[in-house]
Amino acid sequence: GCDSSLNLTSQRAADAVDNIFRSLRDIARARMHMKQFNSIHNPGSNTHQASGSFFSPCASYKPLLKQVVEEICNPDRPDPVDIEHVSSGLTDLLKTGFSMFMKVNRPHPGDHPLLVMFMVGGVTVSEVKMVKDLVATRRPGTQVIVLSSALLTPRSAIELLFATDRLQPHADI
Repeated sequence: GCDSSLNLTSQRAADAVDNIFRSLRDIARARMHMKQFNSIHNPGSNTHQASGSFFSPCASYKPLLKQVVEEICNPDRPDPVDIEHVSSGLTDLLKTGFSMFMKVNRPHPGDHPLLVMFMVGGVTVSEVKMVKDLVATRRPGTQVIVLSSALLTPRSAIELLFATDRLQPHADI
């Protein structure tokens, strides 16, 4: 709502910052129900320095997409907590029905030689490269196809996140 820096007031700046943090909290809230993929921040461990101040040299950012791909390509193959298999055919439905009476392992997303990922909202070129490199390293021979609703640039990602109210669905109920 400000066309030039001459019209910028401290109240407008404070409102803009409040809107940014509200959007970031909404994004975090969208993943609260997840058990495994609920955060992109790894706090690390606190280390006490001789000067008496605390810092966290191991704190890091771990993108959600990287967490998902690492889980899919995990060689230890535990049952994914936040990734769900959806039955697609009669054979899968029968297996699901019999699993109530006997121990039947659910298919793991990494079982197939083709991995198709669709990113709603967009994906950056660096994210596509990260997926390609992770799959090539952890699951050689697996073909990966990354699809998306948009190819994001740094500017378009910020515009989509903050310029419009993308976090609230427009549903006429």
